[in-house]
Amino acid sequence: MKFGIFDHIDDAGIPLGQLYADRLAIAEAYDRAGFFGYHVAEHHTTPLGAAASPALIFSALAYRTKTLRFGPLVYLLPFYHPLRLIEEVCMLDQMSGGRFQLGVGRGVSLYETQAYGLDFSKTQAMYHEAYQVLLKGLSSDELSFEGEFYRFDKLPMILKPIQRPHPPLWYGVTLPSNAAWPAENHVNIVALGLRDNTSAIVKAYRETRAKHGFDQDGTLVGVSRHVVIAETDEEALRIARKAYPRWRQSFRWLFNRHGTEPRVIAIYPPTFDELMALKNGIAGSPETVRRFVAEEVEANGCNYFVPQMVFGDMTLAESLRSVELFSKEIMPRF
Repeated sequence: MKFGIFDHIDDAGIPLGQLYADRLAIAEAYDRAGFFGYHVAEHHTTPLGAAASPALIFSALAYRTKTLRFGPLVYLLPFYHPLRLIEEVCMLDQMSGGRFQLGVGRGVSLYETQAYGLDFSKTQAMYHEAYQVLLKGLSSDELSFEGEFYRFDKLPMILKPIQRPHPPLWYGVTLPSNAAWPAENHVNIVALGLRDNTSAIVKAYRETRAKHGFDQDGTLVGVSRHVVIAETDEEALRIARKAYPRWRQSFRWLFNRHGTEPRVIAIYPPTFDELMALKNGIAGSPETVRRFVAEEVEANGCNYFVPQMVFGDMTLAESLRSVELFSKEIMPRF
C-alpha cells in the first residue's frame, strides 16, 4: 500500500506568489513524511488551477525534495508541441534524479481547449498521435513520425530521461469503460468518482490485467478523495466546511461563466457534510480518517490512496498539521 497526493493548486484567496510558496513548502512536508508521489492537475483560464505550466512547479520540486516522486495528472497533450514536451520531460527526469511521473490525457474541458484555439472534436485524435510521438521520442535516438497532426523526419533526440524507456505513465480514469487501455499498457491509474464508480473502475482494470496474465501489483491503482485531519473531528470539520465551498466554486467557475455546469458536479455537492455522506471525502480525527481509509481500501481493492489534502482557503498551518497527522497516524497503519 502506497500513499500519494493529488492537488489542483487552486485559488486560495491569497497572492499567487504566496500560493506557490506555500504549496512548495507543503510539498517538502510530503517529502519528509514519506509520501510516494505528488500529482498536480493542469488547468487553464480558471481559478481551479494555478499551475498552468506544471513544469515550473516540478522544476522547483526537483531541487526542494529528495525522494518524493511528482508529475502531472495529467499533461494535456494536445496543448503542447510534442517535441517541446519530450525535451521538458527529459529535463525534469534528469533534474529530479529519475523521480518524474508522466501523466497523460486529452483534456476534458471544452472551454480550456477553445482558449488554446483547438478544435475539441479533433483533440482526441491529436492526443493519440501526440502520445505515440512522446513515447517514441523519449525512447529513441532519432524521431521519425508521419501523422495527420504531427510530422518529424529523423530528428536527433539529444536529451534522454533517466528512467528508460520513459518515466512511469499515469492516467486519470472516471469511467469503468476507460480502464482497459491503461491496464493493457501498464499505465498506473487514479480513479475518480463516487465509491461505486471507483470500485467498478478498479475491478475492470484488474480484470483486464488478469486476462492478459499481468502482475496485479505491477502497477499502482489509485483512488482520490478530499481528506482533512485535525486533533478532533470538530476541528477537522471546521477546516473542511470553510475550505471546501471555495474549492467547489473554483471547480464550477469556468463552466458557470459559460452558463453551464461541469459534467461531474453531482459528485461534489454544495457542502462538505454532503460530500462525506457520499463517501467522497472525510474530515476528522486520526481514528475517524483511519477507519475511512480502511473502508476505502476494502471497498476498492486499490493499492494506492491519493488524498486531496490541501484545497480552497486552507491555511499553511492547517495544511501542514493535516499532513503531519496523516503521515504519523494513518500511513503506518497500512
